[in-house]
Amino acid sequence: MKTAEPAALPYRRGVGIALFNAEGRVFAAERIDTPGAWQMPQGGIDRDEDPWPAALRELEEEIGTAKAVLLGETDWLRYDLPPDLVGHVWKGKYRGQEQKWFAARFTGTDSNIDLEADSHPEFRAWRWVQLGELPELIVPFKRPLYLAVVEAFAAFAAP
Repeated sequence: MKTAEPAALPYRRGVGIALFNAEGRVFAAERIDTPGAWQMPQGGIDRDEDPWPAALRELEEEIGTAKAVLLGETDWLRYDLPPDLVGHVWKGKYRGQEQKWFAARFTGTDSNIDLEADSHPEFRAWRWVQLGELPELIVPFKRPLYLAVVEAFAAFAAP
């Protein structure tokens, strides 16, 4: 099967959440499928779903809780998949993702976080990190997007 030219493929719509705790640190989790790669919760938007409810759904699915209040949001941000992943990720239908990112304050406790809440967990470990640390933890092709998120949400990275 011939893979479409990446530039001809659309972007997958998604959301991401920078979840800040009371100390101004942000939630990061290590992916099960990519050991050593840490990221913030993120995922696709279902058909007829609005972005903020999608973000809360993703939190619930990925970390077992949606105890969060909205602080802010970005415009739509994009990243492209590396050429070797186009045609393999998302059944080859997308060239990357277009995501709306949300900053949210975590209103629960660490004991509310359960990486195995979903039957198909995505993460193996989690921790609270300084916002500025995130770009170095993410896979390189997502780094420019994470730099934009860090800049957009810097004001929320305080107690």
